[in-house]
Amino acid sequence: MDKDLIETKGVPLTAVTVGLAHREQPVEKLDEYMQELEFLATTAKISTKKRFTQKLDTPNTHTFIGSGKVNEIRSYVKENDIDLVIFDDELSPSQMRNLEKELKRKIYDRNLLILDIFQMRAQTSQAKTQVELAKYEYLLPRLTGLWTHLERQRGGTGTRGGAGEKEIETDRRIVRDKIALLKKKLEKIDKQMRVQRKNRVSLIRVALVGYTNVGKSTIMNMVSKSEVFAENKLFATLDTTVRKVVVKNLPFLMADTVGFIRKLPHQLVESFKSTLDETRESDLLIHVVDISHPQFEDHIRTVEATLAEIGAIDKPTILVFNKIDQYPEPPNEEWKWDGEIDPAMKLGDLEKTWMARQDHQCIFISAKEKINLHELRDMLYEKVKELHVKRYPYNNFLYVIPDVQTN
Repeated sequence: MDKDLIETKGVPLTAVTVGLAHREQPVEKLDEYMQELEFLATTAKISTKKRFTQKLDTPNTHTFIGSGKVNEIRSYVKENDIDLVIFDDELSPSQMRNLEKELKRKIYDRNLLILDIFQMRAQTSQAKTQVELAKYEYLLPRLTGLWTHLERQRGGTGTRGGAGEKEIETDRRIVRDKIALLKKKLEKIDKQMRVQRKNRVSLIRVALVGYTNVGKSTIMNMVSKSEVFAENKLFATLDTTVRKVVVKNLPFLMADTVGFIRKLPHQLVESFKSTLDETRESDLLIHVVDISHPQFEDHIRTVEATLAEIGAIDKPTILVFNKIDQYPEPPNEEWKWDGEIDPAMKLGDLEKTWMARQDHQCIFISAKEKINLHELRDMLYEKVKELHVKRYPYNNFLYVIPDVQTN
């Protein structure tokens, strides 16, 4: 999101959020989905003022929501001087144009919001190029409805309504040329990254994966004893960070990757394929789950679906349930949560639940409170050691220890 769009004279933009329950999106999930959308808006420095929801059998092909709801939103944004209207689903180019005409406000869908957050978070040349490519591919079919976006990109005045068909076609050609150039630039960067990965010889590669904001970077810092940026915001980590880690007598590489999210824009998945190569080419996945989140089971499914999409679902995996110190619900009827329970007792009860009986190895921890991190390092060591011995049978460890002792 461009700085001039985020703030006007230093004041953050205001927005209302809009969600729709329909056959493919049950009403029971709508509240959680809308909370996530509002968290995304907060991450983008947008202040949300009101939530609008509706239930329809299928989305309206012209305006996504019904005409009555459109009128209700129009009245509210006019009376309260709201800047943006943000929809939780992807809008077609025609729906976005129709809504802008009806509401007389800037329209954002979930994909555009996520793309803008990625643009804000990108730090390296690779990430910036990947996000820019995804953004242009998103904008290409929406040039008419997002005219002010393009005016900013080419340094124009940002005025609306003065561009004719000839100008739009010219801009489509400009955007297509820009996409082609970005793809060539990304190919060059990808080639350099592949060479770097090939140079990492005789070391097992471990990748931290999971839904966004589950604590991957905090775990990375704890295990690797390094300082990776960690923040309680969505997509705090965008650029993949790789660290050489030594646990006991065994060195290996650990990568902290970009977090996944429900309805991740396909443009981002395509553009970030090279970044996701760290996950696809890893030997072991550490799938981190925020057990305190009420929809953590949905988050597991989202991550597994994304892993399947990039061809990494069959890799050896350790399932790490993080944030047990914030776990709000009792795992069984006998266990009563009073806010003061002994962490060891909580661990014992969690280890008796269905969560501990997964296809993958699993462990319950709190990275923030440093609960069970010793056991996580032991589990990680044993799994990496097993892979290391198979992959590099003639490669000696740093030193020999008859009975493995903890650092």
